[in-house]
Amino acid sequence: MEERHFFDIDAKLAKLGERRLGEDLLATSMFQETLEAGWIYHDNALEGVVLSFPEIRDALARKAIVDGNCSDEALSTEVRSFKAAIDVVRKLASQQSRTITVEQLNRLHEILTPVEKPRGTSSRNGYRTDRPHHRVYHHDVVPCDTIPLRLKQLCESLNNEGEPIHTVARAINAHFELMTIYPWPKNSGKVARLLMNLLLLRDGYPPAVIPGVERQRYHESLRAENDRLADLVADSLRNYCSAACRFLDDRAARAST
Repeated sequence: MEERHFFDIDAKLAKLGERRLGEDLLATSMFQETLEAGWIYHDNALEGVVLSFPEIRDALARKAIVDGNCSDEALSTEVRSFKAAIDVVRKLASQQSRTITVEQLNRLHEILTPVEKPRGTSSRNGYRTDRPHHRVYHHDVVPCDTIPLRLKQLCESLNNEGEPIHTVARAINAHFELMTIYPWPKNSGKVARLLMNLLLLRDGYPPAVIPGVERQRYHESLRAENDRLADLVADSLRNYCSAACRFLDDRAARAST
């Protein structure tokens, strides 16, 4: 996707920013809480884990998730871990330093993943030591012995600000490249999407939350040129603008009654 196709997103976000001038802190907090619940819901749905919003709310309140089949504290822990990773991403995005490091990526993975290293990983960073046999991801990935070098090269390319590239395009490229490296047997997808949203947030963009209903389209995009992924991310950012406008419209309607 050519960068010019992101300009309509810039225009929509600029108009949204004008509408939000003077917005009270309560409204901002309410919208962010709703956004993050949706972020947790949809990101897990992309991995094949479907949660309800009450389950997410209870997990964040440290109540056990209970469904018709079982009570699973592990799922509750995963929800809280993902929220902790979002908080780290927001903190990194707010810092003056724009440097992306391999250590930051490893840290995000550590937050998302239990301490116990699964089989087929190295002892230090949990990198895979063979080709992944994942029930969801079936795209081509690099040989496992190239992972450390490829991660270093990815971070170096992201820290090279000399080449002008649109923020959204840079974020999409980083996501696509990290998924090509696929460093960890578990949660590589989540880390790749968190990296993408870190790059967006630090430049003033909202997070691109890919809807769970687009799961098949998302996984197919990883087996093709990243233009398909770009379409998905662009749609997600447009959806954010629409959702934010509806939120503001609803608040204005309630205030006028």
